[in-house]
Amino acid sequence: MKKETAREYFSIPNLLSYFRLILIPVYLVVYFRAEEPGDYVWAALVIAVSGFTDMFDGKIARHFNMITEWGKLIDPVADKLTMASVALSLAFDFPLMRAVFALYVVKEGFMGVMGLIMLRRGFKLDGAMWYGKVCTAVTYAVIFVLLLFPRLPSEWQTALISVQIAVTLMAFALYAAYYRRVWKRMKKA
Repeated sequence: MKKETAREYFSIPNLLSYFRLILIPVYLVVYFRAEEPGDYVWAALVIAVSGFTDMFDGKIARHFNMITEWGKLIDPVADKLTMASVALSLAFDFPLMRAVFALYVVKEGFMGVMGLIMLRRGFKLDGAMWYGKVCTAVTYAVIFVLLLFPRLPSEWQTALISVQIAVTLMAFALYAAYYRRVWKRMKKA
């Protein structure tokens, strides 16, 4: 392995992304072994650690000029797999989360396909848009509430998950509109 390649794959930000990937099965084991409400706190803690490492890997990469092409790929992959795993696991206990998981798969599938199409045409989206960040923040908030309060009244669960669905649909629609505008500009050029 060349020195530059090793540096790219094993930079601190990329190591944090690998760590987040390792936390996925840890979270799943903790979540599915939880029996009492207090047990779910540990699952929330795993997700909190994952979220903090996600927040810091980008800051470290930018601050210390450790941005790599591999990091630009592995970071969002770790994000998407984490969110998909959490949504899928919660769907076992909160039936409305099945809709969130399905919507998430459709949204991320669309964005992945459009990203590849745009990339082949020379366009690359650099980072999440504000509405993507809002969607992520709302998703984390709902996840934490459901994990920390697993016996929340069903009406509250439904309300929280409905807000998450609405925000995810909004982000999906705004990303679709964004890609449409970019596509039109690219066709004119």
